[in-house]
Amino acid sequence: MTLLPDRVDRLLAVADEEVASGRLPACQLALALGGEVVVRHTAGAPPESAFTTFSVTKAVTAAVAWMHLAPETKVVELVPEFTGGGKEHVTVEHLLTHTAGFPRAPMPTEQGADPRARRQRFATWRLDWQPGTQLEYHATSAHWVVATMVEAVAGKDFREVVRERLVDPLGLPTLRLGEDVPALDVVHLGAPSDTPDPLAADPTWLLRFNDRAVRRAGIPGAGAVSSAEDVALLYQHLLRDPKGLWDPAVLADGTGHVRTTLTDPWTGVPANRTLGLTVAGDDGKAPVRQFGRATGARAFGASGLGGQIAWADPDSGLSFCFLTNGLDRDQVASFVRANRLSTYAARCV
Repeated sequence: MTLLPDRVDRLLAVADEEVASGRLPACQLALALGGEVVVRHTAGAPPESAFTTFSVTKAVTAAVAWMHLAPETKVVELVPEFTGGGKEHVTVEHLLTHTAGFPRAPMPTEQGADPRARRQRFATWRLDWQPGTQLEYHATSAHWVVATMVEAVAGKDFREVVRERLVDPLGLPTLRLGEDVPALDVVHLGAPSDTPDPLAADPTWLLRFNDRAVRRAGIPGAGAVSSAEDVALLYQHLLRDPKGLWDPAVLADGTGHVRTTLTDPWTGVPANRTLGLTVAGDDGKAPVRQFGRATGARAFGASGLGGQIAWADPDSGLSFCFLTNGLDRDQVASFVRANRLSTYAARCV
């Protein structure tokens, strides 16, 4: 596969228009192919900028979890505090497929950053449903538990594990979870210039990601910072694993085995969740899963606030990442943005 320059130009023009129109303050995208980043582009910010990756972060946490945790492992086996009210039945698979049963369980950032306080908070959580029987997006709650289980196995802070087992071996200098990005500026989150009140959730909470202290907490479901280039390169490694970081069967499972097709209540379609990612699928619903209209059915990835999206397509070998610091109240607009950019990106080969 080779890049088609005219289609790359079209993709970049679409991204530029998002900023020029005032719909986004800034954005950044990257395409990678054959194990290398082949397109890098930033609009509205310096080229060397990094962005908060929000739920695109979930791929990072999943990739580390695959190195340490078996899907059938129960949380309580590694985290004794995670018990009561049926929580003892929650497994790694439930956590990574958003079927664990506690989508809105609270975890203040300051407590999450402290492993002991985090475990104490787990003891207060209650289930909304029996694990595995329903699916609802766990924005941050489940991944705090995943991180704690990894810590129990690795014997060190999850943030250190991410750096030592993933970031450093893969040479991803801007990707950080809970650590400052050397020599780079993290673009502050902001509002599109023509939208007076654009935040879909509590604006105070979301804008706290501008604070270095919050970023250093390393929220494992939403708190990494990175360039689009490093995320796109991470997905190249998830396609082929040239450095042998994962057991081949485990990696194939995480990137290709759909473990639940329970309906996502927000989209109204089968969720197509693997252990930590989403698969585009061949049922005609790939656009609803934010993969656009041109990726292969086996494409896998994760999306985030503002239309952020990252994926890799095993059929073409292409990986793509789009990041932004814009926070739209209009979730439909963000959804359309991710699909449009994914479509143009997939057509670049």
